[in-house]
Amino acid sequence: MPLPAILSRRFDVPVIGAPLFILSDPKLVIAQCVAGIIGAFPALNARPASQLDEWIHEITEALAAHDKLHPERPAAPFAVNQIVHRTNERLEHDLEVAVRRKVPLVITSLGAREDVNAAVHSYGGIVMHDVISDAFAHKAVEKGADGLIAVAAGAGGHAGKISPFALVQEIRAWFDGPLALSGAIATGAGVLAARAMGADFAYLGTPFIATRECRASEEYKQAIVAGASKDIVGTSQFTGVFGNYLKASIVKSGFDPDTLPTENLKTMDFQKAAADGPKPWKDIWGSGQGIGAIKEIVSVAELVARLKREYSDAKARLAL
Repeated sequence: MPLPAILSRRFDVPVIGAPLFILSDPKLVIAQCVAGIIGAFPALNARPASQLDEWIHEITEALAAHDKLHPERPAAPFAVNQIVHRTNERLEHDLEVAVRRKVPLVITSLGAREDVNAAVHSYGGIVMHDVISDAFAHKAVEKGADGLIAVAAGAGGHAGKISPFALVQEIRAWFDGPLALSGAIATGAGVLAARAMGADFAYLGTPFIATRECRASEEYKQAIVAGASKDIVGTSQFTGVFGNYLKASIVKSGFDPDTLPTENLKTMDFQKAAADGPKPWKDIWGSGQGIGAIKEIVSVAELVARLKREYSDAKARLAL
């Protein structure tokens, strides 16, 4: 199956910047798209809800202005992440905005819904759905998703536990549509490895936290730069769903990293943290296991340039 038009353009490095809860905003997304990769943000980051329309307008106008000035290297498309879990009371509003603004790519998470997919398809948009298993992948496609994001072991924030080799292999055995791979990818060589396994795109989040355009705190960024895979803890303690977080932020918030639950809890409220105690994502910092490759805080343009260079070098090595 050929890729949809918005995904079939030539990308110097085939990367989707993962939507970072709380952290992604127009500044980061515009920088990603102008650098030549797909930028994304969660609809819930726009607060109050009325700000979502303003954000999408800002991104659309900025990318159009860039394309007018640089027709030889047009910006990549952008995506909006919609949380379709039943606890998201904003979904109806946020989806209406996405449809009215004709967002080119919608990334859905925490549940697959036919009505959401149909709404995006009504104006020609594309839907890619986060999955952590082959079973969830089947359900997403059955309900109308155009593409899949395989969230494998090692991904930052909400993550799967299956090896990327196994997960991509199982999905590609029956699905030939758009596929992105997430999980500890932080270098251009990692992007090429994802492609070699069968993914069309690599899905990177953590490396973009340590960029100047990201609105993460300086302390968070420095922890990413200083960290390695040993500093990542997987737990369901903070949202009810398994995720990977920086150990330092867990300790700072008063928890013992060695005694946290790893299995998904029975209840989850993605939008509302407990009234007291540390807040998920704000005080407990998500991070993937690939942070050992992140050595400094740079601009998005510099990060994407590094990924392109490493991607090209890795292809050249394989050609020998």
